[in-house]
Amino acid sequence: MSPHSPFLLPSAVASPDSLAILHLKRELLTPTILRPYDDENIGYAEGKVTTTRYGNYPHSTLIGQPWGSQIKASQVDTGTRGRVGHQTGRGSKRKRGGSSTSHGDDAAVTGGTLTGLVEEEQHPESKETKAPIPAATGFCHLLPPTPEVWTASLPHRTQVVYTPDYSYILQRLRVTPGAEVIEAGAGSGSFTHAAARAVFNGYPNSEPSNGARGLHEQGMNPGTGSVWSFEFHDQRAQKLQAEIQEHGLEAIVKVTHRDVYQDGFSIGSSVSLPPINASAVFLDLPAPWIALRHLTRNPSSPLNPSTSVQLCTFSPCIEQVQRTVSTLRAFGWLDVEMVELSAHRIECRRERVGLQEEGLRGVNATPATVDEAVGRLREVEGRDRSYHHGLTVKALNETLGTVESMDGSEDGKRKAAEEFVSKQQRLQTIKDAQTSRKLYKEGRLVHRSEPELKTHTSYLVFAILPRPWTEQDERKAQQAIQKGVPEANAEDSVQLMSKRQRKRAAKEIPAGDKYAEMEMKWQVDDDEDG
Repeated sequence: MSPHSPFLLPSAVASPDSLAILHLKRELLTPTILRPYDDENIGYAEGKVTTTRYGNYPHSTLIGQPWGSQIKASQVDTGTRGRVGHQTGRGSKRKRGGSSTSHGDDAAVTGGTLTGLVEEEQHPESKETKAPIPAATGFCHLLPPTPEVWTASLPHRTQVVYTPDYSYILQRLRVTPGAEVIEAGAGSGSFTHAAARAVFNGYPNSEPSNGARGLHEQGMNPGTGSVWSFEFHDQRAQKLQAEIQEHGLEAIVKVTHRDVYQDGFSIGSSVSLPPINASAVFLDLPAPWIALRHLTRNPSSPLNPSTSVQLCTFSPCIEQVQRTVSTLRAFGWLDVEMVELSAHRIECRRERVGLQEEGLRGVNATPATVDEAVGRLREVEGRDRSYHHGLTVKALNETLGTVESMDGSEDGKRKAAEEFVSKQQRLQTIKDAQTSRKLYKEGRLVHRSEPELKTHTSYLVFAILPRPWTEQDERKAQQAIQKGVPEANAEDSVQLMSKRQRKRAAKEIPAGDKYAEMEMKWQVDDDEDG
């Protein structure tokens, strides 16, 4: 992998040993690690090949291509005959209870070349690959890895937090570059990747971003950002840790196998890791109210003591929400709110209608105007008339002078033969004209929403834990208020009044003070005019 994660700083083109996403259709994305050689030693002559239902894609056709490119499928023999080891028997299947060697293997052993085959298996990058041949059909789009496409293509180990949910969660938690986020219940790692991108503020010993540079000028150190991810299941934690390292996010994401119900979120006296100082917490747990007792203000708390802490829980059942809300209020959390998201996808496309679209895919081949409908009716009537009279193009050419035409003259017969166009000829003409048309500009731009909403995902409960407030903080605040507010004179006090206050003050003015009455009347008249 490259020193920089493709999720954070993607390159302009697809490079070897990097993660890429093959976009086959909207709901079908395939992740793969690009290799210039067959790292799995399957034995394809073209090197490493990603096989899909929409074609086969050798990685030699993907490496070096700009992101977003359309890649055509290649002709790859995915059977035993297409593998390099078939001639020596390595590509054949093993039979239960039988020998896996063949005559080719015997020859290799007797000829002293078995050592060379073993060395070739140990060093697959030394193999010579065959140049791929483009296939007639099939294509995909080469996409860089982002949290959005990774969520749509990752292997599901648990329930996944999808893009509409985690984008709203990160916005409500006020996650900014340089922040520290606690995640309990990592699962498949969808929210982990999104949070890593949100807190990313440059790698250590690198130039800070524009926003971080402004904070440095103000004397603040936002840091590089961290995501502290906790997972109870050991195997899921190990798989997530392997994915984080493979994606180059280990400098930001720290995966820990722990039961946060019992052990909490403290990492203890670890020398290699700094203490947790989180300002945002996301709990994707079956019983988040049990873990809340570890998220309080105390000396060993993982929460940031100098700022308010934002919290979000992800619960599929309303009973879980009720217990979570009651526990949050008991521990002093404020602004408790529950939100349910219902994502509604809107599809935008160009709608092409007309008989000139007949035979093409994704169009409405119906008459767009009355003239087109009348012309098609005349064509159908003429075809029926020709059928009943036995007048096909071939028959007219062969019996032009012997068969009586519909109007009784040879000119009428010749005209009927020239004007008759079969359906196959019409479709071929439309297909040939398609190459010179700009279909992406034709038609009417329309949008349609999904007929019904997706199924329910979960309820989101948000809360805020304010920073600890001491008597010393109160005194400082009072002194700042007194120093910051200047003494207001009579004119400023009038300007600061609302419209209702000015009317009330006008009624309380003594009867003999004419100047005060006139000034207050002007103020009230100005408000009414405005």
